[in-house]
Amino acid sequence: MMAVDGLWDSTEVVEMGDVPSQFFVEKHSWEGLRDIIHCSRKYSGMIANKAPHDFQFVQKTDENGPHSHRLYYLGMPYGSRENSLLYSEIPKKVRKEALLVLSWKQMLDHFQATPHQGAYSREEELLRERKRLGAFGITSYDYHYKMGLFLFQASNSLFCCQDGGNNSFISAPVKPVEIKSQCSGTRMDPKICPGHPDFIAFINNNDLWIANVKTGEERRLTYCHKGLDNVKEDPRSAGVATFVIQEEFDRFTGYWWSPSAAADPDGGKTLHLLYEEVDETEVEIIHVPSPALEERKADAYRYPRTGSKNPQATLKLAEIRTDHQGKIINTQDKELVVPFSTLFPRTEYMARAGWTIDGKYGWAVLLDRSQRKLQLVLLPPALFIPITEDSTLRQDSLEAVPSCTQPYIIYEETTDVWINVHDIFYPFIQTTEDEFTFIWVNESKTGFSHLYKITSLLQPGYHHWTEEYHHVEGNFKCVIKEEVTLTSGEWEVLSRHGSKIWVNEGTKLVYFQGTRDTPLEHHLYVVSYESPGEVVRLTKPGFSHCCSVSQNFDFFVSHYSNVSTPPCVHLYKLTSLEDDPLRVVPEFWASLMEPPGCPGDYNPPEIFDFPGKSGFQLYGMVYKPHNLQPGRKHPTVLFVYGGPQVQLVNNSFKGMKYLRLNTLASLGYAVVVIDGRGSCQRGLEFEGALKNKMGQVEIEDQVEGLQYVAEKFNFVDLSRVAIHGWSYGGFLSLMGLIQRPNIFKLAIAGAPVTVWMAYDTGYTERYMDVPENNQQGYEEGSVALHVDKLPSEPNRLLILHGFLDENVHFFHTNFLVSQIIRAGKPYQLQVYPNERHSIRCPESGEHYEIMLLHFLQQYL
Repeated sequence: MMAVDGLWDSTEVVEMGDVPSQFFVEKHSWEGLRDIIHCSRKYSGMIANKAPHDFQFVQKTDENGPHSHRLYYLGMPYGSRENSLLYSEIPKKVRKEALLVLSWKQMLDHFQATPHQGAYSREEELLRERKRLGAFGITSYDYHYKMGLFLFQASNSLFCCQDGGNNSFISAPVKPVEIKSQCSGTRMDPKICPGHPDFIAFINNNDLWIANVKTGEERRLTYCHKGLDNVKEDPRSAGVATFVIQEEFDRFTGYWWSPSAAADPDGGKTLHLLYEEVDETEVEIIHVPSPALEERKADAYRYPRTGSKNPQATLKLAEIRTDHQGKIINTQDKELVVPFSTLFPRTEYMARAGWTIDGKYGWAVLLDRSQRKLQLVLLPPALFIPITEDSTLRQDSLEAVPSCTQPYIIYEETTDVWINVHDIFYPFIQTTEDEFTFIWVNESKTGFSHLYKITSLLQPGYHHWTEEYHHVEGNFKCVIKEEVTLTSGEWEVLSRHGSKIWVNEGTKLVYFQGTRDTPLEHHLYVVSYESPGEVVRLTKPGFSHCCSVSQNFDFFVSHYSNVSTPPCVHLYKLTSLEDDPLRVVPEFWASLMEPPGCPGDYNPPEIFDFPGKSGFQLYGMVYKPHNLQPGRKHPTVLFVYGGPQVQLVNNSFKGMKYLRLNTLASLGYAVVVIDGRGSCQRGLEFEGALKNKMGQVEIEDQVEGLQYVAEKFNFVDLSRVAIHGWSYGGFLSLMGLIQRPNIFKLAIAGAPVTVWMAYDTGYTERYMDVPENNQQGYEEGSVALHVDKLPSEPNRLLILHGFLDENVHFFHTNFLVSQIIRAGKPYQLQVYPNERHSIRCPESGEHYEIMLLHFLQQYL
């Protein structure tokens, strides 16, 4: 992190007579370090989380009005500490010679969104942890385009407000309406019903509810959860994604509204909700200390350790019938004609689910336990029958299901490595009954994520659905009629962590984000899905972009930066040439945010690359010490993550999360960061180098990079190198000290996984298989089993961990320390009693950074 100008002007260089070439960092008192960190954190607070995000474009059709669009978003206005719902007007015409900065307008009138003193409920706190949310206030919202209805969670309640529907736009802030409830406890994951926007759904105490926002009528749809305090005796839930599904598959919901509502003859409507029901009876219960430490309680969690039982999930359908006034006439719970596990016997994880655009089918992405086989399935609503205890009624319902009604496996993928679940599935509306066309991303075909347009043949078999149904392998598998490659090459279409595509069916174009120009930059591209060939980049090189395209494909907004330029948010107008729709020309239109200034002592890192002995080109970046003197060797910090799904080295501004690396450089340290094999955006073979051997290949690449930097820049002191990281980076920091104690003088390990047997199924088995198939890999990769190789000199190892960590449990550090003590090795431990896996409390964050600086200055 950074500090104000002149803070270190008084730094004295301490010279040792015997080693004149070594540079020694000035030793500050604890209070002196605190001042340094205070200043740097003050600056990071100014630029963090301020940028607008979660964009929603709404077009104004009034030709006489002065504006063409209104752009809604979440953002943090100047002087505020919480995210709010904001909007900007996008003008029809702009003056080319002047930079237009759009004003951020408050949608909500004097609204406090963060609960009093930030007192989130346990469910909200855990969701914030799973989503890695740092910002306060409104963190997400649902929007109904036609009605202009916003729905969001705030202040431990639900609120709605209206703007933009049927072309009626507010001109002054509105007071959001609180949606009252009979429910006790927090209402989570609220969503508007697309086909009947008077209705919303939400989760309360692990069950699914609906409410009419106009009449206040409320109805509980499922009765899975008994509401007991005892986790052991209350293992079922409806509509809720379990821990592993959230943490390891990035799915944060467990229910999906059908996009369409069927009109009934009496003027009423029939609404459908597809939802996941989960039974965690066989999942292990673990205990983590409660945040209310003074009560001396422990919180109980269901946590499936690798090799143990996962939750049992199924899909169900809730059917809601309303009259013409929107009053609920009746609700019916429906289940699949035969159990989910009979239809899809090898499914372990339901990674994604939803509805096709017309509501004709539900769909789901299913994975086996090894995560090497994926199935994309369609489920017609007629496949669900009313739940009843009466066997005669059930038999009648089964007989009433048409024999041609079945699930369709419209796509299958297998790999020897693992399948990275993605967020891209675009189903076209069916034009013929027996064909289904969609756009999909496949990584296993070429080893790189690319777009394909696929047509599957829906040829129903004839099934007599009975209680005795036996599944036959390949029963519902569809023939692929056509698979058209839309993109190709040794680069990636971005498809994970919420990445989107935007499909313009009018011009037959698909807009997507990818790394075609360089793995270090994300750009927006467009390609024709009708006659694929040329891929056109729409964003400017030299920066990394994160984009959002308007529904009409006439604008896009980009949040972009590079290593030396803090983020800005710009709006571009898109125009196509009449005769060649692929000739899409972006034109700068207006700015939503200009880059905040860098502090005077900010020196951007320098990106480098080198050929690794593994045959891959590796990328890294180095923060040069600010007070470089010719011939002087500086103590060096290797900052590491090194695990799957993360890329640290790219051409985006490193000021937010990694400001402390600049602080280290300003004090006189060289800081090196390397993305070795196992990190993402480089293809499956590169990431898959870790397959079954986590902890065995990563340190090689880190050491190679360190030696390359030492040769290229002569200021790196290879006799004084510290390795530091958090989570997987904490694990690798320990591995570095165990495997290469001759290279790493110090290791500072934050929240490390120390024994893979104690980590969860979804993550560990994806990369390491189940323990019985890879005993050697688990033993080699568990640092707690190799403490005998740790150095015997004191002050070389510092471990940091949040005591309440419910992801990498404190057990990992506990077990490691007990093994270290048995081996008679020295260590230091810093515990954060009120922190989970991420350090959230500002005081804890500050303390950690001072601790880091203090340990380095004393012992490196």
